Amino acid sequence: MFNLNQFLANEYGNEYGNEYLSPMKKKYSEPKIYTANGNLNKRWYVYYSFRNPETEKLQKMPSIYLGVNNYKTKEERLSLLTSFQRNLSKILKDGYNPFEENQDLYNKEIEKDSTSKVEIEEPKMTIKEAIDFVLNLKKQTLSHTSYRGLNNRMINFIDWIGENHSKSKTIQSLDKKIITQFLNFQLNKTSARNRNNFRADLSSVFQILEDNEIIITNYIKKIPTLKSIPTRNKTYTNELQKDIYTYLENNDPHLLLYIKFISYNFLRPIEVCRLKIKDLNIKERKLQFKAKNSPLKTKIIPEILINELPDLTKSNPCDDLFTPEQIGGEWNTNENDKRNYFSKRFKKVVKDHFKLGTDYGLYSFRHTFITKLYRELVKESSPFEAKSKLMLITGHSTMDALEKYLRDIDAELPEDYSKMLN
Repeated sequence: MFNLNQFLANEYGNEYGNEYLSPMKKKYSEPKIYTANGNLNKRWYVYYSFRNPETEKLQKMPSIYLGVNNYKTKEERLSLLTSFQRNLSKILKDGYNPFEENQDLYNKEIEKDSTSKVEIEEPKMTIKEAIDFVLNLKKQTLSHTSYRGLNNRMINFIDWIGENHSKSKTIQSLDKKIITQFLNFQLNKTSARNRNNFRADLSSVFQILEDNEIIITNYIKKIPTLKSIPTRNKTYTNELQKDIYTYLENNDPHLLLYIKFISYNFLRPIEVCRLKIKDLNIKERKLQFKAKNSPLKTKIIPEILINELPDLTKSNPCDDLFTPEQIGGEWNTNENDKRNYFSKRFKKVVKDHFKLGTDYGLYSFRHTFITKLYRELVKESSPFEAKSKLMLITGHSTMDALEKYLRDIDAELPEDYSKMLN
């Protein structure tokens, strides 16, 4: 009878080839995914090597694309490539050899499919297992903030399923009706906008499950998006803006400097929170920051802001520019919490004092000063020339984006048309 060593050698030979048992050389390298460091302008693919029977050296095989680069999002590409990687690994283990015709292997698979009497059903994933599978993939492609938001929504979804559909255990047991009930719950609890955000995230998750053949179809795509009225921060009047500045000069100059980065450099509150000391080049009057839709942007620091800055030459370049108490220091928390800190501080110090509603916030200063700048520019030039200059300052990537923004904040207003009504 076979002893243990013979049995292990036989199993190894099936996977790697008996001719490589001494010395043990693997017949192939495990398939890997190339993502070009997340660059969607470059080709993504699965690659592997196989031992050439003539040279006995591992030789890189043609990369596997299968149309994956037609997809325009990181999530879609990674989902498909993960499926290709898993299936390629399986057929290599079953004996596929790129240096042979593999007809016997193909016939064997066909015969197995046609003669099988009993269909062996793969174990079904629980709802949590399926969502965790997707979250692990998403973690590779999303920013910390985006991933955190997605993860929190999925936790809420799983908790709701546990409370309202406890008999639904596997991801296959869910259906369109259950998802619609959950979205209706979110709509009644919060808003149409939040409900739509849940729908978008769930659809993205279920699409990856479909791509990986864990579910048959992503039925969430058939659930419509509800029309929602976007909320935005109002623009401050010149008088109110000046009153706030005067009040902060006496009561919270640190918060005022934070606001001036929003006002004079037209940064978003979270972009100010990302700034490090090293991001400011005072000598050349430039700053670099991570913007909303790009990895890195450069802006000038206007003189009006340069004059407000303390001496930063003795600060640690890696320190945060803004901390709760000072300019330059360590603040070990994520950027979302930093933004929320200053938002709460602004509410306590400014909004409560001036009795401002929810439609006024830190973002309002960006609207206010872009409006002020545009109306000054348009006094001396045509609207198109004014917008062209404004684009360089605000950082909008296209004229269409800037024009939409100006319309949204009512920066563009007509001259008095009273004479035309007489």
